[in-house]
Amino acid sequence: MKVLVVEDEVRLARALRRGLEAEGFSVDLAHDGHEGLHLALEGDYDALVLDVMLPGLSGYRVCQTLRAASNWVPVLMLSAKDGEYDEADGLDIGADDYLTKPFSYVVLVARLRALLRRGAPERPVVLAAGDLTLDPATRAVRRGEDEIALTPREFALLELLMRRRGEVVPKSQILGGVWDSHYSGDPNVVEVYVGYLRRKVDTPFGRRALETVRGVGYRLAADGG
Repeated sequence: MKVLVVEDEVRLARALRRGLEAEGFSVDLAHDGHEGLHLALEGDYDALVLDVMLPGLSGYRVCQTLRAASNWVPVLMLSAKDGEYDEADGLDIGADDYLTKPFSYVVLVARLRALLRRGAPERPVVLAAGDLTLDPATRAVRRGEDEIALTPREFALLELLMRRRGEVVPKSQILGGVWDSHYSGDPNVVEVYVGYLRRKVDTPFGRRALETVRGVGYRLAADGG
């Protein structure tokens, strides 16, 4: 398995390379955002270990650029920041997992192996429910010809519901898929964001695509409302 580590702390980067190579990985290193982005775009990597705070381009920007280029290599993001909003930002812009420094090397390897088992997803196709469309690659959402601007979290929520259109999606699955499997905040955040979505994809168009199934979860009408 071939892994790219993008980390500007040279000693940490080299320690990660030694440890990962001892585990049987092939490892390339980059020490700034520009070099990391270039290697990630040009190389055929199975996973990317990406620090947030990098010279040149931040890890957030590197990850965003990869996703915008339809590069779906699994990304494990590293950060010295331990706030839940920083973690949420990393996941929102396309990272697959997030570790806060200082971290356990054993946990890093375990999470990296988990990402590698899942592998990079295929390039997403445009999702549609009636005249409501969502393109995961370009992150464009439309009702007919009208483009709808969504925040990253709103986009992730709508994408999850559109991938399971016509099905009732439990709140617990929404929290795990859109926020994080370890999310410990207020679960009512789901209702809040469903409300945000309704005001953008339904109300202006006189539709009722987003349905609440009381006591269970939410459903996006397969016909787009």
